[in-house]
Amino acid sequence: MSSTINIHNRFLIYNILQYMPSSGEFIDCHICMCLRTRKCFSSEKSKLNCCRTVAEVSLPVSVYSKMAESSVSLAQNQFNCSICLNKLTDPVTIPCGHSYCKSCITGCWDQDDQKGVYSCPQCRQTFTPRPVLGKNTMLVKVEDNPRKRKIQAAQLDHCYGELGDVECDVCTGSKNKAIKSCLVCLNSYCQTHFERHEEFHPGKRHKVTNATKRLQEMICPQHDKLLEIFCRTDQHCICYLCMLDEHKNHDHVSAAAERTEKQTQLEEMQRKFQQRIQEREKELEELRETVDNYKRSAQTAVEDSERIFTELIHSIERSRSEVTRLIRDQEKAAVSRAEVLLEQLKKEIEDLKRRDAEVDKLSHTDLHIHFLQSFQSLSVPPGSTDSPTITYSSHCTFDDVEKSVSHLREKLEHFCREEIQNIHNKDFLQFTVDSNSVHKNLHLSKGDREITYTDTDQPYPDHPDRFDTLQQVLCRESVCGRSYWEVEWSGEVEISVSYKSISRKRCGDDNVYNHDGYDKSDFGLNDKSWCLFCSDSSCSFWHNNTETKLPEVSSSSRIGVYVDHGAGTLSFYSVSDTMTHIHRVQTTFTQPLYPGFGVYSVSAVKLVSK
Repeated sequence: MSSTINIHNRFLIYNILQYMPSSGEFIDCHICMCLRTRKCFSSEKSKLNCCRTVAEVSLPVSVYSKMAESSVSLAQNQFNCSICLNKLTDPVTIPCGHSYCKSCITGCWDQDDQKGVYSCPQCRQTFTPRPVLGKNTMLVKVEDNPRKRKIQAAQLDHCYGELGDVECDVCTGSKNKAIKSCLVCLNSYCQTHFERHEEFHPGKRHKVTNATKRLQEMICPQHDKLLEIFCRTDQHCICYLCMLDEHKNHDHVSAAAERTEKQTQLEEMQRKFQQRIQEREKELEELRETVDNYKRSAQTAVEDSERIFTELIHSIERSRSEVTRLIRDQEKAAVSRAEVLLEQLKKEIEDLKRRDAEVDKLSHTDLHIHFLQSFQSLSVPPGSTDSPTITYSSHCTFDDVEKSVSHLREKLEHFCREEIQNIHNKDFLQFTVDSNSVHKNLHLSKGDREITYTDTDQPYPDHPDRFDTLQQVLCRESVCGRSYWEVEWSGEVEISVSYKSISRKRCGDDNVYNHDGYDKSDFGLNDKSWCLFCSDSSCSFWHNNTETKLPEVSSSSRIGVYVDHGAGTLSFYSVSDTMTHIHRVQTTFTQPLYPGFGVYSVSAVKLVSK
């Protein structure tokens, strides 16, 4: 137990008879214990004549516990009835001074009516005859004051600790929330016990701090002393006994002095972190603005293209209607002319049939004079001089119109293909290598679009984004929507997409390596990158240190990569005269993707321009 278990004064008087065995030295006497010096003495002697320590009288731990418990419970349970253990209801006081609920003490004494002797349930003092119960006016006022009850409830809510709070080391039963920790006593105290702690040490104040669960970490495990010294030689916190023993002749300073120096370093570190945070937040804001601009631009382009195509469709519809009208007009004119000719032909046929009948009749007459007179008029061909010549084609067509419309269709399709290819090429040409990320053994050329391995270290300046351990590089531009690009390769290369948060530096511990001993920042060996490995003899896909064997692509030195970020698809193609699908990934991308390349000995990669 701590030396501050008494919450009332500097001395605690307690009846040891309740706790000591019958053979104890202090039977039937009161013992006074000085909690500051932790010495015990008879209450009959002067308090200054402390003659026996706690160890000498061998007071058990339960003594200290019950001493503290009795003191603390008094403060917390003074308004509880000792019979029902609940808050006092209609409190009354009996002659010995103890208070109970009126119903509780009445029920208790009703059982003693036959004996005629009544006793206090707490102190066992007997009364005859049965005492008259008197109302405890003070407790009634407290219980009847709602405002006081609310204040008390609020104080209790504030005092009682919740899960995760530091608990008072002195409280027994329900632990209150500690507000301070003493670095000398090595205990944590609630508000009440901290006030008593301060009363116990009025002269030389103990060093205290806000309540902490780390008190045990401040104790030397070897000597059980407070760690107050820092050994710069071994970079350890030690106590003063360690300084005189195994850390003798080492470079020592006080923990406070070392803290001051380390605080300066920490502030510099924090300044760098804050600067880095500001840079990253600026980059984040710029990236967000770029994405927003890209989305707005794309939306505007979609709306404009929709409008233009709608207008084009309407124009084509109008042209179609106009062509249909012209064809119908030509048809109507041709049919009208043909119908006039049809009427003429019908009349001529009828006239010829009539004359044919007259000729037939004349040929059978027996009257020679009539025959000769009629023959002259019938021998003249009808309409031989006045009838128009009828000319028409039995295969009348609109081939010219069909050819014109077909030619228009071909020109429109060709125009659309050309323009769509131009739009496609805009995405195709947007990627360039980020020179701040390139490894020192990679040489950039042709406008930062060609990467070649070299044994000679390149004079690149230090940069947080630079790959230090692997011959890798990322592109400057990100992929947020749909994009396609092609690369030409030779040797052994990695063609990848990855998040910008992929590791770039070696941290100096085993955590940068996976269970196979490979660097986690290698493309495909982590969950932040997807990688196609190509060489003359093999081809494979890697993600999160998992390999998928693929057919060789050595017949083609060009690889096409297509990403649909929103749909979560990634596809690789072997490109020659035709495109051959190599591998497809279906996943969910949570960050913008950056094209990346790993280029190793006697190898090169070139971003293709179109």
